[in-house]
Amino acid sequence: MTGSLVLIAGTPSHGPGAHEHRAGMLLLGKCLDAVPGLSVVVHDGGWVPNDDVFEGATAVAIFADGGARHPLLVDDRLATIGRLVEDRGIGLGLIHYAVELPEGNGAERVDSWIGGHYQDRVSCNPIWEARVEPGPDHPVTRGVTPFVTTDEWYFNIAFRAGPDGVPGRRSGRTIPILVAAPSDAVREGPYVHPKGPYPEVIAASGRQEPLMWAHERPDGGRGFGLVGGHFHANWGNDSFRTAALNALVWIAGVDVPTHGVPSTLTAGDLTRNLDPKA
Repeated sequence: MTGSLVLIAGTPSHGPGAHEHRAGMLLLGKCLDAVPGLSVVVHDGGWVPNDDVFEGATAVAIFADGGARHPLLVDDRLATIGRLVEDRGIGLGLIHYAVELPEGNGAERVDSWIGGHYQDRVSCNPIWEARVEPGPDHPVTRGVTPFVTTDEWYFNIAFRAGPDGVPGRRSGRTIPILVAAPSDAVREGPYVHPKGPYPEVIAASGRQEPLMWAHERPDGGRGFGLVGGHFHANWGNDSFRTAALNALVWIAGVDVPTHGVPSTLTAGDLTRNLDPKA
């Protein structure tokens, strides 16, 4: 199977080494260069130069700031992606802050595309050390082994059909790909913003939280959400990077290798293409 993937990197954001959208997407794109049957193009600056870029694309992934600053909320971009997803059935992936869209302004549509979203003042965003485990057997979990990484791991995500893969004729199926159980101290905050804590987050003590999920839409289209990626250095973690690469290949409709997408980084790869920041 062949696929064409468009990677969109947001504008510079946060301090050095954080929210490195351009460097992150260029790194992932470089790792995908050798995947048979997949063509990849990376666009930075927050969007593509024109909609012709989407011609022939089988998937789009966005790594950018979200909330009210989400690139999908500019002009008619949400409608543009909606046509690509709903009419053509392309795949869609959202990474880190890009999984947050406002209620009543994109969140509901994105739920139908990727299965869930970060909901302001329901989901939370502490920076914590997660002991991450792969979820059920799935093409995106191939080659992914347990790992420990500190990141701004969002959790208590608002899922359209539930994070446990409950199938629904209208909503599709959502499958946890990476999961971890925050400690009670993490649940009690403080969170990055707002500081919290939220009673419903504390009440879910001991629960495994999806940090990455895959979504199989009723029309056969695919989507994923990945809440990590705040710290650029974490792309150096082999399992974290493999999960992201597998997901990008999967939403593009290309077969994921049996042992996951292979990739190796050199010492300089993680310092290349970083945004100039004070």
